[in-house]
Amino acid sequence: MLAAGCAARGLPVEVFGPAQTDRDFSFSSGYPATPGRIGFTAVEIADRPRVRGDLRAITRLRSLLQAWQPDVVHAHGLRAGALTAIGAALIRPTVYDPKPALIVTVHNAPPAGGSAGAVYRVLERIVARNAGSVLCVSADLEDRMRAAGGRRVGHAVVPALPGPPAGGVSAEERAAIRAELGAVPGQRIVLAVGRLAPQKGFGLLLEAAARWGDIRPGPLLVIAGSGPLAGELEARAASLGLTVRFAGQRGDVPALLAAADVFVLPSVWEGQPLILQEALRTGVPIVATRVGGVPELAGEDAAILVASGDASALAAAVRAVLGDPALAARLAKAAAGRARDLPDEDAAVAAALAEYRRVAQ
Repeated sequence: MLAAGCAARGLPVEVFGPAQTDRDFSFSSGYPATPGRIGFTAVEIADRPRVRGDLRAITRLRSLLQAWQPDVVHAHGLRAGALTAIGAALIRPTVYDPKPALIVTVHNAPPAGGSAGAVYRVLERIVARNAGSVLCVSADLEDRMRAAGGRRVGHAVVPALPGPPAGGVSAEERAAIRAELGAVPGQRIVLAVGRLAPQKGFGLLLEAAARWGDIRPGPLLVIAGSGPLAGELEARAASLGLTVRFAGQRGDVPALLAAADVFVLPSVWEGQPLILQEALRTGVPIVATRVGGVPELAGEDAAILVASGDASALAAAVRAVLGDPALAARLAKAAAGRARDLPDEDAAVAAALAEYRRVAQ
């Protein structure tokens, strides 16, 4: 989005990233929105420390930055930001070719502790002390980066995804989706969507589901997504005696949201989750954990927010929505209203360009 948005405004753009990024977005073969204006060069950056690989990435980034001479480099994630900061620091600037200004967007919360947490704190300090601007997806990350010594720390604008607004799916489509998911007439659907990984808190959701077994007819819990915990979650659901539809990776998430009676986001941590933005746009009643950037994104009226890790509170919130049509209607209306205030892609690109101008002065 940022690459296409900048190129559409007449700025030359070069993307450095893992080769898989190019396969996913087709930069080098001519980005569809702005062909010929966006270049791509592969730089492999691992998702965890690898001494030899990191040294190769630093050397390659230094060489590429020195050759391309950008005015601004925008790195996404602490590891990419730290490796870029080190690579840029090795460039010898001249009067004619100064070092590029560095902006880093921090997208994720730190590991809980141990060696991974220690490495994360080192990366935070490298980024905070070398970046001209650090943008964060939630207020708690902003606090961390200020504490690490960030000179300019601000809020990253993550846009709402385009998609059907509330009521954008017909009754026939909704009925077809519900039937495909296995819901019988009159049965409510509780939906969760995300990567099947520890951060998303789906184990907590299963514990909560075990507490609403007395509801009749029993709600159908649908979890859409794939990930490393798939087998573990399915086994846990079976051990709890739950009937859960693990729907796998889906390309029709807006339709799933429209078919649901309540959407649940049970995450341990989130920044500005795109799935929550999609749920707001759809106008589905929302129950979520009060973590990271979720309260700021959802507000206090468009979702019921509960403490992270509290299965009883999560179960009670879902039960309240399913048992109170007036509450569900208020939440749905507030969600659709909240969605109208979310930034769109143009606003996100404009905010990034404004930050580029500030740091490049």
